[in-house]
Amino acid sequence: MPEFLTLLPPDESRALLLSHLSQPIADTELIDVPSALDRILAEDISAPQPLPDFQRSTVDGYAVRPGDTHGASDSLPSYLNLIGEVPMGDAPAFEIGVGQCALIHTGGMLPNGADAVVMLEYTQSVQENEIEIFRAVAEGENVIRVGEDVAQGQKIQAKGSLMRPAEIGGLMALGIVKVKVVRKPRVGLISTGDEVIDPSQAPRTGQVRDVNSFTLSALVEQSGGIAKRYDIISDKFEALKNAAANALSECDVVIITAGSSASTRDMTADVMRSLGTPGVLVHGINTRPGKPTILGVCDGKAVIGLPGNPVSALVNGYLFVVPVIEKLLGALPRSKPTVLARLTVNLPSQAGREDWWPVKLIVNRQSSIVNLDADPIFGKSNLIFTLASADGLLRISPDATGLSAGETVEVLLI
Repeated sequence: MPEFLTLLPPDESRALLLSHLSQPIADTELIDVPSALDRILAEDISAPQPLPDFQRSTVDGYAVRPGDTHGASDSLPSYLNLIGEVPMGDAPAFEIGVGQCALIHTGGMLPNGADAVVMLEYTQSVQENEIEIFRAVAEGENVIRVGEDVAQGQKIQAKGSLMRPAEIGGLMALGIVKVKVVRKPRVGLISTGDEVIDPSQAPRTGQVRDVNSFTLSALVEQSGGIAKRYDIISDKFEALKNAAANALSECDVVIITAGSSASTRDMTADVMRSLGTPGVLVHGINTRPGKPTILGVCDGKAVIGLPGNPVSALVNGYLFVVPVIEKLLGALPRSKPTVLARLTVNLPSQAGREDWWPVKLIVNRQSSIVNLDADPIFGKSNLIFTLASADGLLRISPDATGLSAGETVEVLLI
């Protein structure tokens, strides 16, 4: 029986894999901004004009010269002459002089001469053309200045940044309706095993439905790639080699599930060595779950062999597949969503090994410091619902021999 090579820590394994990959994908697409959600920008974007490009009010009230309200109070109000109303969606045709004001609505353009707005609730109409002011305002109060959001020429988004709802709105506000994004990486997924069948089929005794290619497809799509599932391959070297070679020619990344452990039937490592150089980089990761993971690069493209057990495959998908997709996209580093929680039970671990535990997050209404409890879900790595019922993953570092109940831990949300 073949043995694993020297087990490497996950961080070292991931760094080694990424260091052998080609540069980020150079292909780009020009798409409509509303369709660019969760895409990665292929170029820097600068503001073609200031935003806003005119002074506007943030409240309903009266546009004034701040000096005309100096000292105004409930007991000693200021009296201003009302000369008109600012039209919405148009520039006012009048100017505010000394002792004058104009009715203005939220978003309206300040007339020339005015540099502040008194909120409506601090005013009162005395007679047809006279307004009583009960609150003094400072210069710029209740006003958005020209360029206060962004200045003309300011870089508003960097190459490699993620397009989120706020960024989409910001570009539309500047009249930028098309944007250049990086082409999505194509990720080929191959499930192997004589016992594995399509989920639409009824399994005979000893057969199991394919889970991994579907969970990993969802992870790929969620991470910004395009998943391409191939036919399930039997435990024959030539069949797997041909399927993997075909997938490698059509995709930017290839993932093979099962066939990565140290059994005589497992051929992924040998297939990987036949596909290109340098071939296998890591055969075995010092982690649980997912020890029998294989990382390789074949002529510049990542080829990853993941365990057949669904939990192992998906957890190691987070650890290795997602970073590969992010590198191919040229995505700027961004933090992963995490929360702090109180561990409910003791968790043992083996020194030198990195453990990942699925946990359920429970609101703890009695704690004034950490209001979430992390309750580990115990189950074998071939039981997919141990992960489906989890809210996140808890990491036990290699230098620890476990965690104690009551400790504050960081949970990676999934």
